[in-house]
Amino acid sequence: MTPVASTLTDFLKPEVVSRLANMDLRARLIVEGFIAGLHRSPYHGFSVEFAEYRPYNAGESTRNVDWRIYGKTDRYYVKVFEDETNLRATILLDRSASMDFSSGGVTKLRYATLLAAALGYLMIMQRDAVGLVVFDERVNEAVPHRSAKQHLLHLLRTLEEVRPGARTEIAGTLREMAERLKRRGLVILASDLLDDPDRVLAGLKAFRHRGHEVVVFHVLDPKELTLDYPGEVRFVDRETDEKVRTQPWFLKDEYRRSVSRWISDLERGCKEHAIDYNLVTTETPFDQALVAYLNKRRRLR
Repeated sequence: MTPVASTLTDFLKPEVVSRLANMDLRARLIVEGFIAGLHRSPYHGFSVEFAEYRPYNAGESTRNVDWRIYGKTDRYYVKVFEDETNLRATILLDRSASMDFSSGGVTKLRYATLLAAALGYLMIMQRDAVGLVVFDERVNEAVPHRSAKQHLLHLLRTLEEVRPGARTEIAGTLREMAERLKRRGLVILASDLLDDPDRVLAGLKAFRHRGHEVVVFHVLDPKELTLDYPGEVRFVDRETDEKVRTQPWFLKDEYRRSVSRWISDLERGCKEHAIDYNLVTTETPFDQALVAYLNKRRRLR
């Protein structure tokens, strides 16, 4: 790995990004680091659908080629203008109490917030209209859809101020938003999905029935997948304050089977209704999450 690639890899680690002071800087550098690192990505050949660029087509004018990006990636990209796109995207961010969990790195909420900021940056820089909905047991904040670059600052300031909230009501929020979003578009959900899976899937299907494309980022802490804790541990439910003291090794095998079934059921239910499901852990570098998302979007178009 080259020194530049190594630096980018280190930078895109969630715990490194989280330490930066300014949300605009974080979102911008995640995106620019991702674009600059495309040459080292295993996903060679896919186009950056959600940057402010599209691949250059042989024979067209070079007037709008971005030579700075060419210098970084050795690929030709053309700046995209507002009349070339008409995407309307809604980012749904779960801020419920369960999202305020970390086994050592960033919390699920912090990770989801930074991912939402990067996605919002990508889309607005392409002049796509982006809206934001922050929720726990109800909708707490709704930022309207706009495509202007000034809107990006409002979006990022809102994300910077997000704090953990109350109990989860994912399914109800999904149904409510499916009713409220009259114009078809793209819906992006970032959540730990800690709600009844059948009700969650029903809420997601409500968007599909209304013609929306849906992408789900299922954000979990690594230890929520493994229950890999030594000795006796006291677990506290952040939404009910219920406490349980136990030996994780005694429950680990059955717990892992249960989590695997839960994730498989969600993934299968999403696949049956053409919903793009992406499981990400809070230790996943942001470039990997963005590549997965962009690659899915490329296949949808």
